[in-house]
Amino acid sequence: MYGIFMGDTFQKLQKAAEIPSDVAQKVPILTMTGFHEFIIENYRGILEYTSKLIRIQTKTGQIKINGIDLNIEYYTNEEMKVTGIISLIEFQAEKNGGIP
Repeated sequence: MYGIFMGDTFQKLQKAAEIPSDVAQKVPILTMTGFHEFIIENYRGILEYTSKLIRIQTKTGQIKINGIDLNIEYYTNEEMKVTGIISLIEFQAEKNGGIP
């Protein structure tokens, strides 16, 4: 009951403040430009980094990027840019769907 109330209250506050749900919940935001540029926002950490595979942890699970000559061009606490020839992006959700 307590968890439901808190979630309901959070959603009401979010709507009242007109905060987009992706920002409020810190879910990953993915932007891909062609096959050579991939930007991810709201990630938690880098799990694996090679020129053929980059694995990233997010609040809701993992993202695997496969390709050739992959490079993390930059990363901050909020955003990361991957460049190279991207051939596959795979999502693996947490068992509980990332819901706390």
